[in-house]
This record gives sequence, C-alpha cells and structure tokens, in this order.
Amino acid sequence: MPTSPFKPPPPAPPAERFSVNDQVTHDRYGLGVVISVEDEVAVLVDFGSRQERITAPFNKLYKL
Repeated sequence: MPTSPFKPPPPAPPAERFSVNDQVTHDRYGLGVVISVEDEVAVLVDFGSRQERITAPFNKLYKL
C-alpha cells in the first residue's frame, strides 16, 4: 500500500561515471583531471600539486 510505513526506501541515485581526461572538482582538493579509472571502484585524479585516489562512492567529486 502506498501509505505503508514498511515500504522500501527510494533507490539511491546512480553513481557518477568518470572517464580519463574528465575535468572534475573536489570539495577538498579543488580542480583536477581524471588520469585513471579503476572499474568504477576508484579514480586517480591529478590536482596539479598532488595526485589523489578517490574511491566510490564519489560523494565529493563532481564532473564539470
């Protein structure tokens, strides 16, 4: 029933998909470029002064 308190939670939004050379921004590290993708498990991003491996879910990483 639509008013049932036991209905399942809404599905999570689909995870963002990244490709090599995507320009991204991260809440902590700033602007960067994706240099490697690990089968939707993690991405390696070059932020200029440093490279960071960001694991899924990519909560703070946004494609520009």
